[in-house]
Amino acid sequence: MAPHSPAQVRGAALLADPLLNKGTAFSSEERAELGLEGLLPPAIQTLGEQTRRAYEAFLGYDKPLNRHIYLRQLQDTNEVLFYGLLTRHLEEMLPVVYTPTVGEACRRFSEIYRRPRGLFLTYEDRHRYREILRNRPGGEVDVIVVTDGQRILGLGDQGVGGMGIPIGKLSLYTAIGGVHPARTLPILLDVGTDNEELLANEHYLGRRRHRVSGEAYDEMIEAFVSAVEAELPGTLLQWEDFATAHARPILSRYQDRLLTFNDDIQGTAAVALGALTTATKVAGTALTDHRIVVLGAGSAAIGVADMIRTALVEEGLSEKEAADRFWFVDIDGLLVDSRTDLTPEQRVYARDEAEVRQWGGDAPGLARVVGEVQPTVLIGLSTAHGAFTEEIVRTMAASCDRPVILPLSNPTSNAEADPADLARWTDGRALIAAGSPFPPLTVDGREVPVAQANNVYVFPAVGLAVTACRASRVTDRMMVAAARAVGDCAVRAGTDGATPLLPPLASMRDAAREIALAVALAAVEDGVAPEATEAELREAVTNAQWTPRYTS
Repeated sequence: MAPHSPAQVRGAALLADPLLNKGTAFSSEERAELGLEGLLPPAIQTLGEQTRRAYEAFLGYDKPLNRHIYLRQLQDTNEVLFYGLLTRHLEEMLPVVYTPTVGEACRRFSEIYRRPRGLFLTYEDRHRYREILRNRPGGEVDVIVVTDGQRILGLGDQGVGGMGIPIGKLSLYTAIGGVHPARTLPILLDVGTDNEELLANEHYLGRRRHRVSGEAYDEMIEAFVSAVEAELPGTLLQWEDFATAHARPILSRYQDRLLTFNDDIQGTAAVALGALTTATKVAGTALTDHRIVVLGAGSAAIGVADMIRTALVEEGLSEKEAADRFWFVDIDGLLVDSRTDLTPEQRVYARDEAEVRQWGGDAPGLARVVGEVQPTVLIGLSTAHGAFTEEIVRTMAASCDRPVILPLSNPTSNAEADPADLARWTDGRALIAAGSPFPPLTVDGREVPVAQANNVYVFPAVGLAVTACRASRVTDRMMVAAARAVGDCAVRAGTDGATPLLPPLASMRDAAREIALAVALAAVEDGVAPEATEAELREAVTNAQWTPRYTS
């Protein structure tokens, strides 16, 4: 099924195809040949002129959600112009296209719905998934992002509204990673919703039943994976915003069977490790010196610890020594081995009950753990707004010269702390990365940007890498390589005294090539990609990165 070409599409149908439409950029000759005369205003513009006009229109909307809707309509009209605009104003538009504004777009998906994009696969159609996959627009697909809408950002169950996440995610695969937009496919697995507000909403566009669960849910996931294997073998399948109860089992079940990863578990982890790598270099310490307290013990938090642990083992620690660098706190207090409610993944990090008994009291919370452990790193993936209090942060800073504090929960309303407060409470000594965008800090009279630990630093580069090197799997070492490369890019981009923990977002397309190269090299070393030299991989990565421009 080859993508259609302009020769097959003419007139109004051509203007309605976002992948082929050039709008006012069609030349006089093209207008005559393609039946477009009279269908467009007479002015002929370059992509640059169109981009400037579109940017002014973007600025004309005052509310972020209205700007989001405008950009989505532009994408549905002219993809090259959309990506030309997005890549030119990436730092400014990222919070509009993706988090935090995409959360509001998911919440109001049924209200603001305009045009279909991607595929909606319902539970009832599970025996026909392969047939429905053939209805996709275009032909071959390099990257699929799929969600079931159950755990959208920090907002919970959004049902069919979760489709906003794969759409937004894939626009960043293209804008940053350079994956061709025609070769991306967003998918929403509609298994219903347990959000009573949505079920009662007369405008809700999804399946009006409670969520499928248990064996029926697992069978549906298997039906979906089997259909993808049969119809689109070799396509990168990214799992996005699945609930903790499903995310880890799905990843464990399929990561050795096909080219797949879970961005919430592995992407978040790689960005956190990247920020920690940079912080360790800035502080002049070693990764193995850290004592790490984590607030939250869901799949993303455990994923972060797993990746840091892998890096610690690579640096010479045993598995047990690496696990012993962590203290996890959830809503019920410190994870200890006497607790009966822990998953196998959480139990790896459970502390010895005897060790904790010496502290006195029961089930110590975050403040007590920070006081006893004197951590060098504090990571938040709890969605508990304000959980990193002044008392806790000052306690940490009293025993650590350069505390690394990562309030990673998003959107902004779920952040464990405001970076400005963290800087004030630590006299500007804290090394900070947040999960959502925050304004720059003023430290010693100069502005220091707050690094946003956004997964955009990793997943677009992974998509570019596996496409370029033809990888068959995504391994842990590939993700650790991505994390280390993120840290290297940040250090190179830093200036004296003001090295942000992550690279500047404005230059992420360039950084994506370096990160993709590191991932591709690891894929070859792990034997999951064909043999190739570094020079060959660099050339393949460069050639694979699509740039928005019009063709004749």
